Amino acid sequence: MSNPDSFIDEVTEEVRRDRLFAMFRKYGWIGVVLVLGIVGGAAWNEWQKARAEARAEAFGDGLIDALDMGGPEERRAAIAAIPADGTQNALKDLMLASDPAEDKAASLAALDALTADSSQPQVYRDIATLRRVMIAGTDMALADRRTALEAMAIPGRAFRTLAQEQLAYLLIEEGKKDDAIAALSALMQDQEAPGPLRARAGQVITALGGTPPEVKAAAAESQG
Repeated sequence: MSNPDSFIDEVTEEVRRDRLFAMFRKYGWIGVVLVLGIVGGAAWNEWQKARAEARAEAFGDGLIDALDMGGPEERRAAIAAIPADGTQNALKDLMLASDPAEDKAASLAALDALTADSSQPQVYRDIATLRRVMIAGTDMALADRRTALEAMAIPGRAFRTLAQEQLAYLLIEEGKKDDAIAALSALMQDQEAPGPLRARAGQVITALGGTPPEVKAAAAESQG
């Protein structure tokens, strides 16, 4: 005689299988949709990535070809005709300002357009502001240049030290030699200031008749 418990277990297992198959027939399509969604999403991401890479490559090639043009007007026309979106437009504006000696007005206009474009990252707009101040020179009121630079010369801004360097040069323009030497000396001791900037600051301090901090420190050490 068979074991009743074994018989019950077999029946229970059969019922479970029947229920499982019934549930699969009823809800199995959900799993299929999920699988298709995952596969389709991965394919979409890969297609988007390939498309973005192709667009970036085409943009870069367009810029290189444009910069190889003979005259500044041809270069500007070629750059302006390059299809672009997002931050590529910021790069176009910066490149349109690459011939200030040939067409200062066009260069300043391109930089002004980028500075005023709030959709672009702040770092690009800061580059445009810094370059505009340098290109405009004395054609731009000193007070306006100082205002533009001071907005960038604060902690956390990418070009803080470069803006502070330009502010020191404004002090020289005003005839405030001692203030300029103090500002440049502070820059030389600023750990965030890049090496070339510190070297320039030291050269300007010397040209102004001052003594760079490192020279002072070396002299004090030798005397000690």
